[in-house]
Amino acid sequence: MSGKTSRVNPLQLRKELLVAESELNRARLMEECEAVAAGVRTIGTRVKYLTSFASVGALLAAGISALRRGGRSPQSTKSSWVGKAMKGAQIVGSLWMAYRARPR
Repeated sequence: MSGKTSRVNPLQLRKELLVAESELNRARLMEECEAVAAGVRTIGTRVKYLTSFASVGALLAAGISALRRGGRSPQSTKSSWVGKAMKGAQIVGSLWMAYRARPR
Protein backbone atom coordinates (compact mmCIF):
# COMPACT_ATOMS: atom_id res chain seq x y z
CA MET A 1 0.00 0.00 0.00
CA SER A 2 1.07 3.51 -0.50
CA GLY A 3 1.64 5.77 2.43
CA LYS A 4 -1.64 7.60 1.83
CA THR A 5 -4.37 7.32 4.44
CA SER A 6 -7.86 6.93 3.08
CA ARG A 7 -10.04 9.82 3.96
CA VAL A 8 -13.76 9.37 4.44
CA ASN A 9 -15.75 11.71 2.35
CA PRO A 10 -17.67 13.91 4.84
CA LEU A 11 -20.62 14.32 2.46
CA GLN A 12 -20.95 10.56 1.96
CA LEU A 13 -20.79 10.01 5.73
CA ARG A 14 -23.46 12.67 6.34
CA LYS A 15 -25.68 11.08 3.69
CA GLU A 16 -25.41 7.65 5.34
CA LEU A 17 -26.25 9.13 8.75
CA LEU A 18 -29.29 10.90 7.33
CA VAL A 19 -30.52 7.70 5.68
CA ALA A 20 -30.13 5.79 8.96
CA GLU A 21 -31.95 8.54 10.86
CA SER A 22 -34.74 8.49 8.26
CA GLU A 23 -35.18 4.74 8.73
CA LEU A 24 -35.41 5.19 12.51
CA ASN A 25 -37.99 7.96 12.12
CA ARG A 26 -40.01 5.82 9.72
CA ALA A 27 -40.06 2.92 12.21
CA ARG A 28 -41.13 5.25 15.04
CA LEU A 29 -43.89 6.71 12.89
CA MET A 30 -45.21 3.22 12.10
CA GLU A 31 -45.26 2.36 15.84
CA GLU A 32 -47.15 5.57 16.62
CA CYS A 33 -49.68 4.88 13.85
CA GLU A 34 -50.27 1.40 15.24
CA ALA A 35 -50.75 2.85 18.74
CA VAL A 36 -53.29 5.38 17.42
CA ALA A 37 -55.15 2.66 15.52
CA ALA A 38 -55.31 0.52 18.66
CA GLY A 39 -56.67 3.50 20.61
CA VAL A 40 -59.34 4.13 18.00
CA ARG A 41 -60.36 0.45 18.10
CA THR A 42 -60.58 0.61 21.90
CA ILE A 43 -62.74 3.73 21.77
CA GLY A 44 -64.97 2.12 19.14
CA THR A 45 -65.46 -0.93 21.35
CA ARG A 46 -66.34 1.24 24.33
CA VAL A 47 -68.80 3.29 22.28
CA LYS A 48 -70.53 0.10 21.10
CA TYR A 49 -70.70 -1.10 24.70
CA LEU A 50 -72.21 2.17 25.93
CA THR A 51 -74.61 2.31 23.00
CA SER A 52 -75.95 -1.13 23.84
CA PHE A 53 -76.57 -0.02 27.43
CA ALA A 54 -78.29 3.14 26.20
CA SER A 55 -80.57 1.19 23.87
CA VAL A 56 -81.49 -1.27 26.62
CA GLY A 57 -82.14 1.65 28.97
CA ALA A 58 -84.38 3.32 26.40
CA LEU A 59 -86.32 0.09 25.90
CA LEU A 60 -86.66 -0.30 29.64
CA ALA A 61 -87.87 3.29 30.04
CA ALA A 62 -90.40 2.77 27.26
CA GLY A 63 -91.61 -0.42 28.93
CA ILE A 64 -92.01 1.27 32.30
CA SER A 65 -93.81 4.16 30.66
CA ALA A 66 -96.17 1.75 28.92
CA LEU A 67 -96.84 -0.03 32.21
CA ARG A 68 -97.69 3.22 33.95
CA ARG A 69 -99.87 4.44 31.10
CA GLY A 70 -101.66 1.14 30.73
CA GLY A 71 -102.34 0.80 34.46
CA ARG A 72 -104.62 3.83 34.68
CA SER A 73 -108.16 3.10 33.70
CA PRO A 74 -110.92 5.69 33.50
CA GLN A 75 -113.28 3.51 35.55
CA SER A 76 -111.31 3.93 38.82
CA THR A 77 -111.49 0.20 39.43
CA LYS A 78 -108.32 -1.60 40.29
CA SER A 79 -107.11 -4.24 37.90
CA SER A 80 -106.10 -7.57 39.31
CA TRP A 81 -102.50 -8.34 40.08
CA VAL A 82 -102.63 -11.20 37.60
CA GLY A 83 -103.47 -8.76 34.81
CA LYS A 84 -100.59 -6.50 35.83
CA ALA A 85 -98.23 -9.47 36.02
CA MET A 86 -99.29 -10.63 32.55
CA LYS A 87 -98.84 -7.14 31.11
CA GLY A 88 -95.41 -6.88 32.77
CA ALA A 89 -94.39 -10.28 31.42
CA GLN A 90 -95.51 -9.22 27.96
CA ILE A 91 -93.40 -6.05 28.12
CA VAL A 92 -90.37 -7.92 29.50
CA GLY A 93 -90.76 -10.46 26.70
CA SER A 94 -90.86 -7.77 24.05
CA LEU A 95 -87.84 -6.04 25.58
CA TRP A 96 -85.94 -9.33 25.65
CA MET A 97 -86.79 -10.06 22.02
CA ALA A 98 -85.70 -6.55 20.99
CA TYR A 99 -82.45 -6.95 22.92
CA ARG A 100 -81.71 -10.34 21.33
CA ALA A 101 -82.56 -9.08 17.82
CA ARG A 102 -80.16 -6.15 17.78
CA PRO A 103 -76.81 -6.68 15.96
CA ARG A 104 -73.64 -6.92 18.01
